[in-house]
Amino acid sequence: MPLTHWISLTVIILTIVGVAVGRYPFLRMNRATIALVGATALILLGAIPLEAAYASLDMDTLVLLFGMMILNTNLRMAGFFRLVGGRVVAWAQTPRQLLALIIVAAGVLSAVFLNDTIVLVFTPLALEICRHLRRDPIPYLLAVATAANIGSVATITGNPQNMIIGIASGIPFLSFAGYLAPVALLGMGISYAVIVLLYRAEFAPERFAVPEADTAINADEIQWAFLRKGMLATGLMLVAFVLGMAVPLAALAAASLLLITRRIHPEEVFHEVDWSLLVFFSGLFIVTGALETLGISQTLFTAVQPIAAGGIAALTAVSVVLSNLISNVPAVLLFRPFVPSLPNPEQTWLVLAMATTLAGNLTLLGSVANLIVAESARRQGVHLSFTAYLRVGVPVTLLSLLVGALWLTFVL
Repeated sequence: MPLTHWISLTVIILTIVGVAVGRYPFLRMNRATIALVGATALILLGAIPLEAAYASLDMDTLVLLFGMMILNTNLRMAGFFRLVGGRVVAWAQTPRQLLALIIVAAGVLSAVFLNDTIVLVFTPLALEICRHLRRDPIPYLLAVATAANIGSVATITGNPQNMIIGIASGIPFLSFAGYLAPVALLGMGISYAVIVLLYRAEFAPERFAVPEADTAINADEIQWAFLRKGMLATGLMLVAFVLGMAVPLAALAAASLLLITRRIHPEEVFHEVDWSLLVFFSGLFIVTGALETLGISQTLFTAVQPIAAGGIAALTAVSVVLSNLISNVPAVLLFRPFVPSLPNPEQTWLVLAMATTLAGNLTLLGSVANLIVAESARRQGVHLSFTAYLRVGVPVTLLSLLVGALWLTFVL
């Protein structure tokens, strides 16, 4: 192998490790800049020509992600998520009811609107609810994180790796949800049971003593006309999904509808778009494209083919290990080039979606959603420790993976 190939392989390894850790020592770099610098270095080294780098960008995934960001931003600005939080408070009469409602709300919303966005807006709401009701916030924060990850497994739009899988596999939106929504529902039940069991004192049978008026969300905070438009756009997008319209086009159409407005300046919306996430994905697409150009993907295919042939359990185990070593999105991108060549590609895609998503609940560092919850809580003076998360994350992950693997074995 030429020296430039060895250097390119070193760059790929350093990029993947940097993405997994999230930074490099002594450097102010995050996952987005690490992926971009790594991709640029590979182009300069000739590991992938510039034209091939452009071609490796999965525009369907990037457009879908961008469209969902616009939709989520409009709903947040309209007060939709605060309205959901208000309904949770109004309906919950006991700590167990509050936990169940938080899990259902975070899980269902994550399935539709992207889990990272949901934890970003839902974590402050959960902390506010806990302050009003004078509850220990830690179990409820754990509920937000685990439920958002679990709920996102249900659909193509639930999380970034599912977006990649949905686009690459061509599995229809409803078929994807039909296979994996039951896994999400069962997983949310597991999260509820584990948290109640491990925090018995917090969830002892009792009713809240705080008057309902003290916890009500102010209706003046909701922009009702803007909210109705956002819900209409969301409904039309879901109908388009069901009717078989291309998922990226449906999301972009919904986003475009919301950008036709007299109320909100475009700058306010675009300011909220997570451009670093789009840069991160673009860089990773180029890095994995270089793997194909260098012929490394074929070597990976040779190594993984026996594992895939070993069945759902073996593929689940490998996916979980990879997701926690290099993060779930890079793990999926490593599989993407050769999955179509496997004997049962649809089964492989669905197992990857299930396992890489649920694996994110294993540790606090397992998914970006977990880190968002911990960081949002820290800014408000609440410390969610690594060990406190691990105490819930390990049993939730192992049990939900077991249920998911058994379910897919049964239906596939």
